[in-house]
Amino acid sequence: MKNKPRHIGLWMIGLGSIMLVFLLVIIVPKLAAFWNAPLGPELGFEPAPGFTLQPTKINTSPTEESTSKQDSNPASTPTSIALPTYTPDAICGDDPEMLILAIGIDYRKGTYTYGLADVIRLVKVDFVTPRVTVLTLPRDFWVEVPGISDHYGITHAKLNQSYFYGTEAMGYYDGPGGGAGLLARTIELNFGAQPEHYGVVNMNVLIEMIDAIGGVDIYLEQGIDARDTPESDDLWKIYKAGWNHLNGKRAVYYARIRHIDNVFGRTDRQTEILCAVKNKLLSPDTLKGIPEMITAFSENVLTDLSPAQLSQLACLAPRLSWENIVFARLPEDEMIGKTIYNPNMKINDFIWDMDNAAIRRYVTGFLDGSWPPPPVEGETDDAHEGSTQQLCPVYPDR
Repeated sequence: MKNKPRHIGLWMIGLGSIMLVFLLVIIVPKLAAFWNAPLGPELGFEPAPGFTLQPTKINTSPTEESTSKQDSNPASTPTSIALPTYTPDAICGDDPEMLILAIGIDYRKGTYTYGLADVIRLVKVDFVTPRVTVLTLPRDFWVEVPGISDHYGITHAKLNQSYFYGTEAMGYYDGPGGGAGLLARTIELNFGAQPEHYGVVNMNVLIEMIDAIGGVDIYLEQGIDARDTPESDDLWKIYKAGWNHLNGKRAVYYARIRHIDNVFGRTDRQTEILCAVKNKLLSPDTLKGIPEMITAFSENVLTDLSPAQLSQLACLAPRLSWENIVFARLPEDEMIGKTIYNPNMKINDFIWDMDNAAIRRYVTGFLDGSWPPPPVEGETDDAHEGSTQQLCPVYPDR
């Protein structure tokens, strides 16, 4: 009986050791795999090269002494020394940069079964500087669409339709990534940019996300009556002059208003709402809740980002200053509106036409960081040289 406690103690130690081994061998790898696994279908591109500084070669010049030695030893020649490749440290996580295709679809049922790409933006995230640059791609560009001609004979379409044709429910596209995958390949084929990841949000989820941060605030110099008719009872579609606090429904509707001006005004309103969301997210009261919000909505957003990468983006948010969040658009004066016959839809359709070589130059500049130029503190859209950069509006003090 005196040895019984000792036997029990040894038995518990042995059981604890077995549980520890089980944890290390089985549970931990599974958790790590989940943490680094994409949450949705991947785009399927070959990995793009990372952001590294190229090695510098230094030619050693021969001295008089070494010259004499070379004369006596013909095999002796000047050498080239390659300095080690230097990869700057990322502020958050391991990836120094990331190119994300951000898509907002117009499907209202809260799923991703169908939908046209209502918003198409390339988001370049620099975790070293840090900096975020967002490029708007007009949804009405007429483009070549790869990978579906064998199914329905479709070779060209509007840019936003390539997402629609790629959805699983349509059955037009057999490649990886679904609608986002076909849209990404269309962008690569036509404009030379290869997104690494994507995120798709439908209107219902976007409304819920804005509501989750407590709405957003915008300031209007002039009021906007966005009702379909003056007799409409939809008074929530009226935006008064001055400050407006918008819930998710009003914010998304404001960003989608069509009939009061043109597509460029609509793009500016989308950017204004994005800026308002950015302002709210970077407020001290909201920052602490960003990781929880990302976790809460990760299941409602279609993306191939992993939990680890979402965590990396959440880590970056509080480290961004106003001048390092830049929105860019292609020059309005280089685009021409046209009407063409759309054989897929069998209708006359409006498109934007722009020289493809010019688009590729702008996209290349966007990718390498040379375009658009960085903003100057206090300047506005009107003061900034050129019309390619959309700056967040400067609102008056309350």
